[in-house]
Amino acid sequence: MLLTRRLENPDPMFIAWSSYPAAGMPARMARAGFDAVVVDMQHGMHSESSVLREPPEILATGKPPILRIPVGRNDLASRGLDAGFEAVIAPMINSVEDAKAFVAAMKYPPIGERSWGPAQALKLNPEHTMGSYFKSANGETLAIAMIETMRAVEVYEDILALDGIDGLFIGPSDLSISWSGGKTVNADLPDMQDFLAEVAVKCAEAGKLSAIYATSVESVVRARDMGFRMITATNDDLLIQTGADSILNRVRV
Repeated sequence: MLLTRRLENPDPMFIAWSSYPAAGMPARMARAGFDAVVVDMQHGMHSESSVLREPPEILATGKPPILRIPVGRNDLASRGLDAGFEAVIAPMINSVEDAKAFVAAMKYPPIGERSWGPAQALKLNPEHTMGSYFKSANGETLAIAMIETMRAVEVYEDILALDGIDGLFIGPSDLSISWSGGKTVNADLPDMQDFLAEVAVKCAEAGKLSAIYATSVESVVRARDMGFRMITATNDDLLIQTGADSILNRVRV
């Protein structure tokens, strides 16, 4: 699949984040040069119907589609894989038990309990037969757990070590709320930076994916330099606003 092949390249992936169910917009973001597109059901406005139409359109650009499910909606994780998403990001994985429940939905036996039925995924990956997809899906569809609270920080290495968890995704805004005891929302909180760098190192040592949501160009560069392999470089709001600012700053006098 596209994502696992891209990850064979050691260069970091810079990904776009789709929050709004505007027809064709995620695919346009993929064509703009980003390495993958995340379709967000947690804080984004995407519905099940808008999410399920995206994999064919994004894959047609030659880029992998990734889904973020709402908190605890593991049923949508397996459905997203059946629809053709190549990875699923699960928010608020705060314990090993949370991670095990996520893995159960994401992986076929003997690792998990994913039910068989990847009809659209097979159509979108014609190199696979039913048999080859079944044999390879556990390694080619990635389960990515979000680390966003101090509870998760305390056990993140246990989560990372779990068979079936393919990577960790840092949500720095939520993490800053928990890290500061509810005093601030600051994705660039200085006190967190050593921990973020540690996560990137631990993921590399485990041979698993390190990912992070960056909120500015500066934080993208910082995450890249820490060694994160997948970095959110923009979202649809930021992409439109940055383009508008670039044009208007040149034409307005």
